[in-house]
Amino acid sequence: MNIVTRQLGLALLASASLPALADDTQLQRGEYLARAADCVACHTVQGGKPFAGGLEFKLPFGSLYAPNITPDQQTGIGTWTDDNFVDALQKGVGKDGKHYYPAFPYPAYTKMSRDEILAIKAYLFSQPAVNQPSQPDTLSFPFNQRWGMVFWNVLFHDNERYTADPKQSPEWNRGAYLVEGPGHCGECHSPRNLMQALDSGNSLAGNVIEGWNAYNISSDAKHGIGAWDELALVSFMRTGSAPGFGVASGPMAEVVENSLQYLNTEDLKAIAVYLKSSPARNEGVARPEPTVLVNVKSQSALGQKVFADACAACHRPDGHGNQTPVATLLGLKTVNDPAAHNLIGVILHGHPATRVEQRMPAFAKAYNDQELAAVSTYILQRFGTTNSTVAAEAITERR
Repeated sequence: MNIVTRQLGLALLASASLPALADDTQLQRGEYLARAADCVACHTVQGGKPFAGGLEFKLPFGSLYAPNITPDQQTGIGTWTDDNFVDALQKGVGKDGKHYYPAFPYPAYTKMSRDEILAIKAYLFSQPAVNQPSQPDTLSFPFNQRWGMVFWNVLFHDNERYTADPKQSPEWNRGAYLVEGPGHCGECHSPRNLMQALDSGNSLAGNVIEGWNAYNISSDAKHGIGAWDELALVSFMRTGSAPGFGVASGPMAEVVENSLQYLNTEDLKAIAVYLKSSPARNEGVARPEPTVLVNVKSQSALGQKVFADACAACHRPDGHGNQTPVATLLGLKTVNDPAAHNLIGVILHGHPATRVEQRMPAFAKAYNDQELAAVSTYILQRFGTTNSTVAAEAITERR
């Protein structure tokens, strides 16, 4: 082989590898965006195969089930074109022309560009195909009439991509894009109106979803995250914990587990910058002062006993946490919610976190409803400021 032939061969080999490198870049970008959008959380049932669908969303008028979005050609999205996939995320319309309900956050995903959406599609198509039929929805009339979503979209869906605000910094704009777009934070942390559209006048003011309280994350210092410093917010998003401020539980813990922990530090800081500049919403659960501690003599003897037996070893009688500051109870909204939404959820179901210091066992089988109600009441009154009580019926309902 002469030198000209050899150089020509090397040039051809290099040019042949360029599409593969471009594909790898697109796949990496798609994986990052799919993480930011938390696709796996909604399209995977516990113990099921990733993206195969089946997760139930319980609504006041029935249930929706997440579809299979693996590249399976019979039951997934394997036959979808690029336009089909873009229309689903930007317009809320599937391949068959069927309109999606806003439980699928296309009003947020619409802010993503076509290139970003196709990167997500490329990543999903690189995943194993799973043959698993999607479950039919069980919505009652008239909510099962999908054609009505045409009018809903006219009223509440802009179908517009994110446009940077020239008055703000690039970091702020990146945070705004992530929060309002792929991160769709407002979908959980904002209340909804009677038409199940986000209440734009109360964005990020908090909302209760399936028994869990998605707290106010606006810039309000008392009810939101205004008193959090940037490092605390980044730590919370990265690890699910910011001692003295909050510990992620329930669905929020899943968001950290599946999505936020994979974002780079620059993006997490950008989210923090944007949230701390958002309009302050004076609503929802207030964060108690971390020094508040009520005299234990006024508390239920049963609740105090259960706490001493099951909780004090990790949380200590004074609520400061034992061995790790993550176990600190003082200063958490969880102990200051009069309805004890997240407190009841964590006590019943535990917290099976990846990080050892955040793990908590479930007590649903260890104690009856009266005992769990008593210890919930004790925790609220001992470490919070609302002097609230929890009835045994509330525990029964959440089981």
